[in-house]
Amino acid sequence: MLFLYNLGIRIYYLSILVASLFNMKARLWVQGRKGVFEQMRSQIDPGSEIIWFHCSSLGEFEQGRPVMEKIREMLPGKKILLTFFSPSGYEIRKNYPGADYIFYLPPDTGRNASKFLELVKPQYAFFVKYEFWHHYLSQLKKATIKTYLISGIFRSEQVFFKSYGRWFCKILSSFTHIFVQDNESESLIKSIGFTNVTVCGDTRFDRVFSIAGKAADLPAVKTFCSGKLTFIAGSTWPPDEEIIVRFINENKLPLRFILAPHEIHENSIRQLLDSIKIKTVRYSSIGDSASDDADVLVIDTIGILSSVYKYGKIAYIGGGFGRGIHNILEAATFGLPVIFGPNFKKFREANELVRLNGAYSIEDYDGFNRTIHALLTDQKMFSNASENARNYVFSNLGATDAITKFVLRPA
Repeated sequence: MLFLYNLGIRIYYLSILVASLFNMKARLWVQGRKGVFEQMRSQIDPGSEIIWFHCSSLGEFEQGRPVMEKIREMLPGKKILLTFFSPSGYEIRKNYPGADYIFYLPPDTGRNASKFLELVKPQYAFFVKYEFWHHYLSQLKKATIKTYLISGIFRSEQVFFKSYGRWFCKILSSFTHIFVQDNESESLIKSIGFTNVTVCGDTRFDRVFSIAGKAADLPAVKTFCSGKLTFIAGSTWPPDEEIIVRFINENKLPLRFILAPHEIHENSIRQLLDSIKIKTVRYSSIGDSASDDADVLVIDTIGILSSVYKYGKIAYIGGGFGRGIHNILEAATFGLPVIFGPNFKKFREANELVRLNGAYSIEDYDGFNRTIHALLTDQKMFSNASENARNYVFSNLGATDAITKFVLRPA
C-alpha cells in the first residue's frame, strides 16, 4: 500500500506539471515549490522555537487562524510557521502578519518530509480539517513531536472506514490528539479503535465572531444601503448569478442588491454588469460615496465581504450549484437569513441552520423567488430566521479555547 501511495503522489505531481502548461493555478502550485527548501534555509532562524500549522487552502486557513492567533498570544516567544498545499490559500495569505514564516508544503515524499523537519524542528504541529499526509505525519511521530488535527470532520464514506482502509488508519495513529467538530466524527474515529479524540466544535465560529466584532466601516456601502432593504450575494459563481440576475431584472420589491462574485477578473465583472438591466455601480469606482440612483453595487475587490454583510438584511452564499457552498457563517453571525444552492449536504453548519430555519436551500429560480418573497412578506418568518442564524453562531463558540487549553495544559 505504501508503494501505491508513493506512486499516487508522483502521478499527481506529474499531472500538475502537465496542467501547469495551460492552467494558472497549477503553474502557481509548481512555481511556488521551486527552491522552497532554499527559501526555508535563508529565512528561518535556526535558533527559533517553531510551531507549525498546515492548511490545505484558504477555508482551512480560516479554521486554523483562531488557534494560531491564540497560540501566538499565549506563547509570544515562539515563531509560527504556516504552510499551504493550494495556491488559493498561499497566494492570498502569503503576507499574513500572524505567521513568521509562510511557505508552500513540498510534496509528501519521505525525503521531503525528512528534509522539512530537519530544517523546521517544530515543537508542535497542527494540521487543519482534512490534511492527512503519510510521510509528514510518520516523521512527526518518529520524532515524538506533538501533532494535532483540529476542526476535523469525518464521514463514513472516507477511506478510513472502509474494509480496505486499514493502512490509512495508520496515518491517523500519528496524531497525538484529534479534535473533531461533531459527535458523529467522534463515533466514527472511536469505531476504528482511536480514543484520543475530543469533540470541540468548529473554530470557524470563533473566527467569524471575531471578524464581526472588528468589521471595518465601509462608508460607501453604508451609504448605498442606508434606508434600504439590502440583499447581499457573496462568493457567487455563474450558476448562482444566473438566478440572481434574473431576479434583479424582474424584481418589483423595494430592494437594493450587493453582488460579490467569487471571481473578480475584469471580463467576468463586465459580463455580470452587462447582464443587469437596472443601474449598477462598481465598488472600485465610488470612493466613499455611492450613487443614489444605482440599485446594484458590484464588489470588484477582495477582502471586504465579511464586513459588507453587516449592512445587509438577507444573504445568498454561492457555490451550492457547484462543488459546495462557501462560508455562510460570516453572514449568519450578523443575523442575516442565508440562502444557498442544493449542494450543501457535506457542510455541517448548513445542515444545522436549515434544520433551525435560519437558512434555506433552493433548487432553481422559482425556489429562490419564493424564498425571498416569503422572507420579505412574513415579518415573523424573517425575524425568527435572523435570530436563529445569529444564535446558532453564538451557541457554537469556544472551540479555540478548548483546543489551546488542552494542548498547552501542564504536563
